[in-house]
Amino acid sequence: MGWLVAVAAELKSMHMCLDADARLAAAAGAVARFFAEAAGLETDAVARLQSAVLDACNEAFKCLSAKHPHLEMTFARFSDRIEVSLSHEEEPPGFDLRPITSFAAKKTASPGNSETLVGVDRVQHETHGREVVTRLTKYLRQVAPSV
Repeated sequence: MGWLVAVAAELKSMHMCLDADARLAAAAGAVARFFAEAAGLETDAVARLQSAVLDACNEAFKCLSAKHPHLEMTFARFSDRIEVSLSHEEEPPGFDLRPITSFAAKKTASPGNSETLVGVDRVQHETHGREVVTRLTKYLRQVAPSV
């Protein structure tokens, strides 16, 4: 019988299902911090990404309902970027994307880009039926590619 051999593996993605709890938002921020540090981002960029994810979670928690009490999060690291997707289901008759992006104090203008949030390079919104998805993207290079 052979011995088990430890093999280094790099975490490329992670999925979380969160209830509306500030402690879980802090955990999601810590995951974002881990991904940013593993990607080699500078300390300030790491802290800003962590803060943006924490803020996005807390805003998304306001959109959760008793019927749909969970926030789904996916963290993914690609060769050129880190993406954090937050998704939840909205109650009919419709939905409003504003609550999850009401980061008014932290928004910045970016020519030729969708909304940006301090700490990330792009904020995108999608809807799939009643599911609302917000994707935060942090590019690992200095300049985000043009849209």
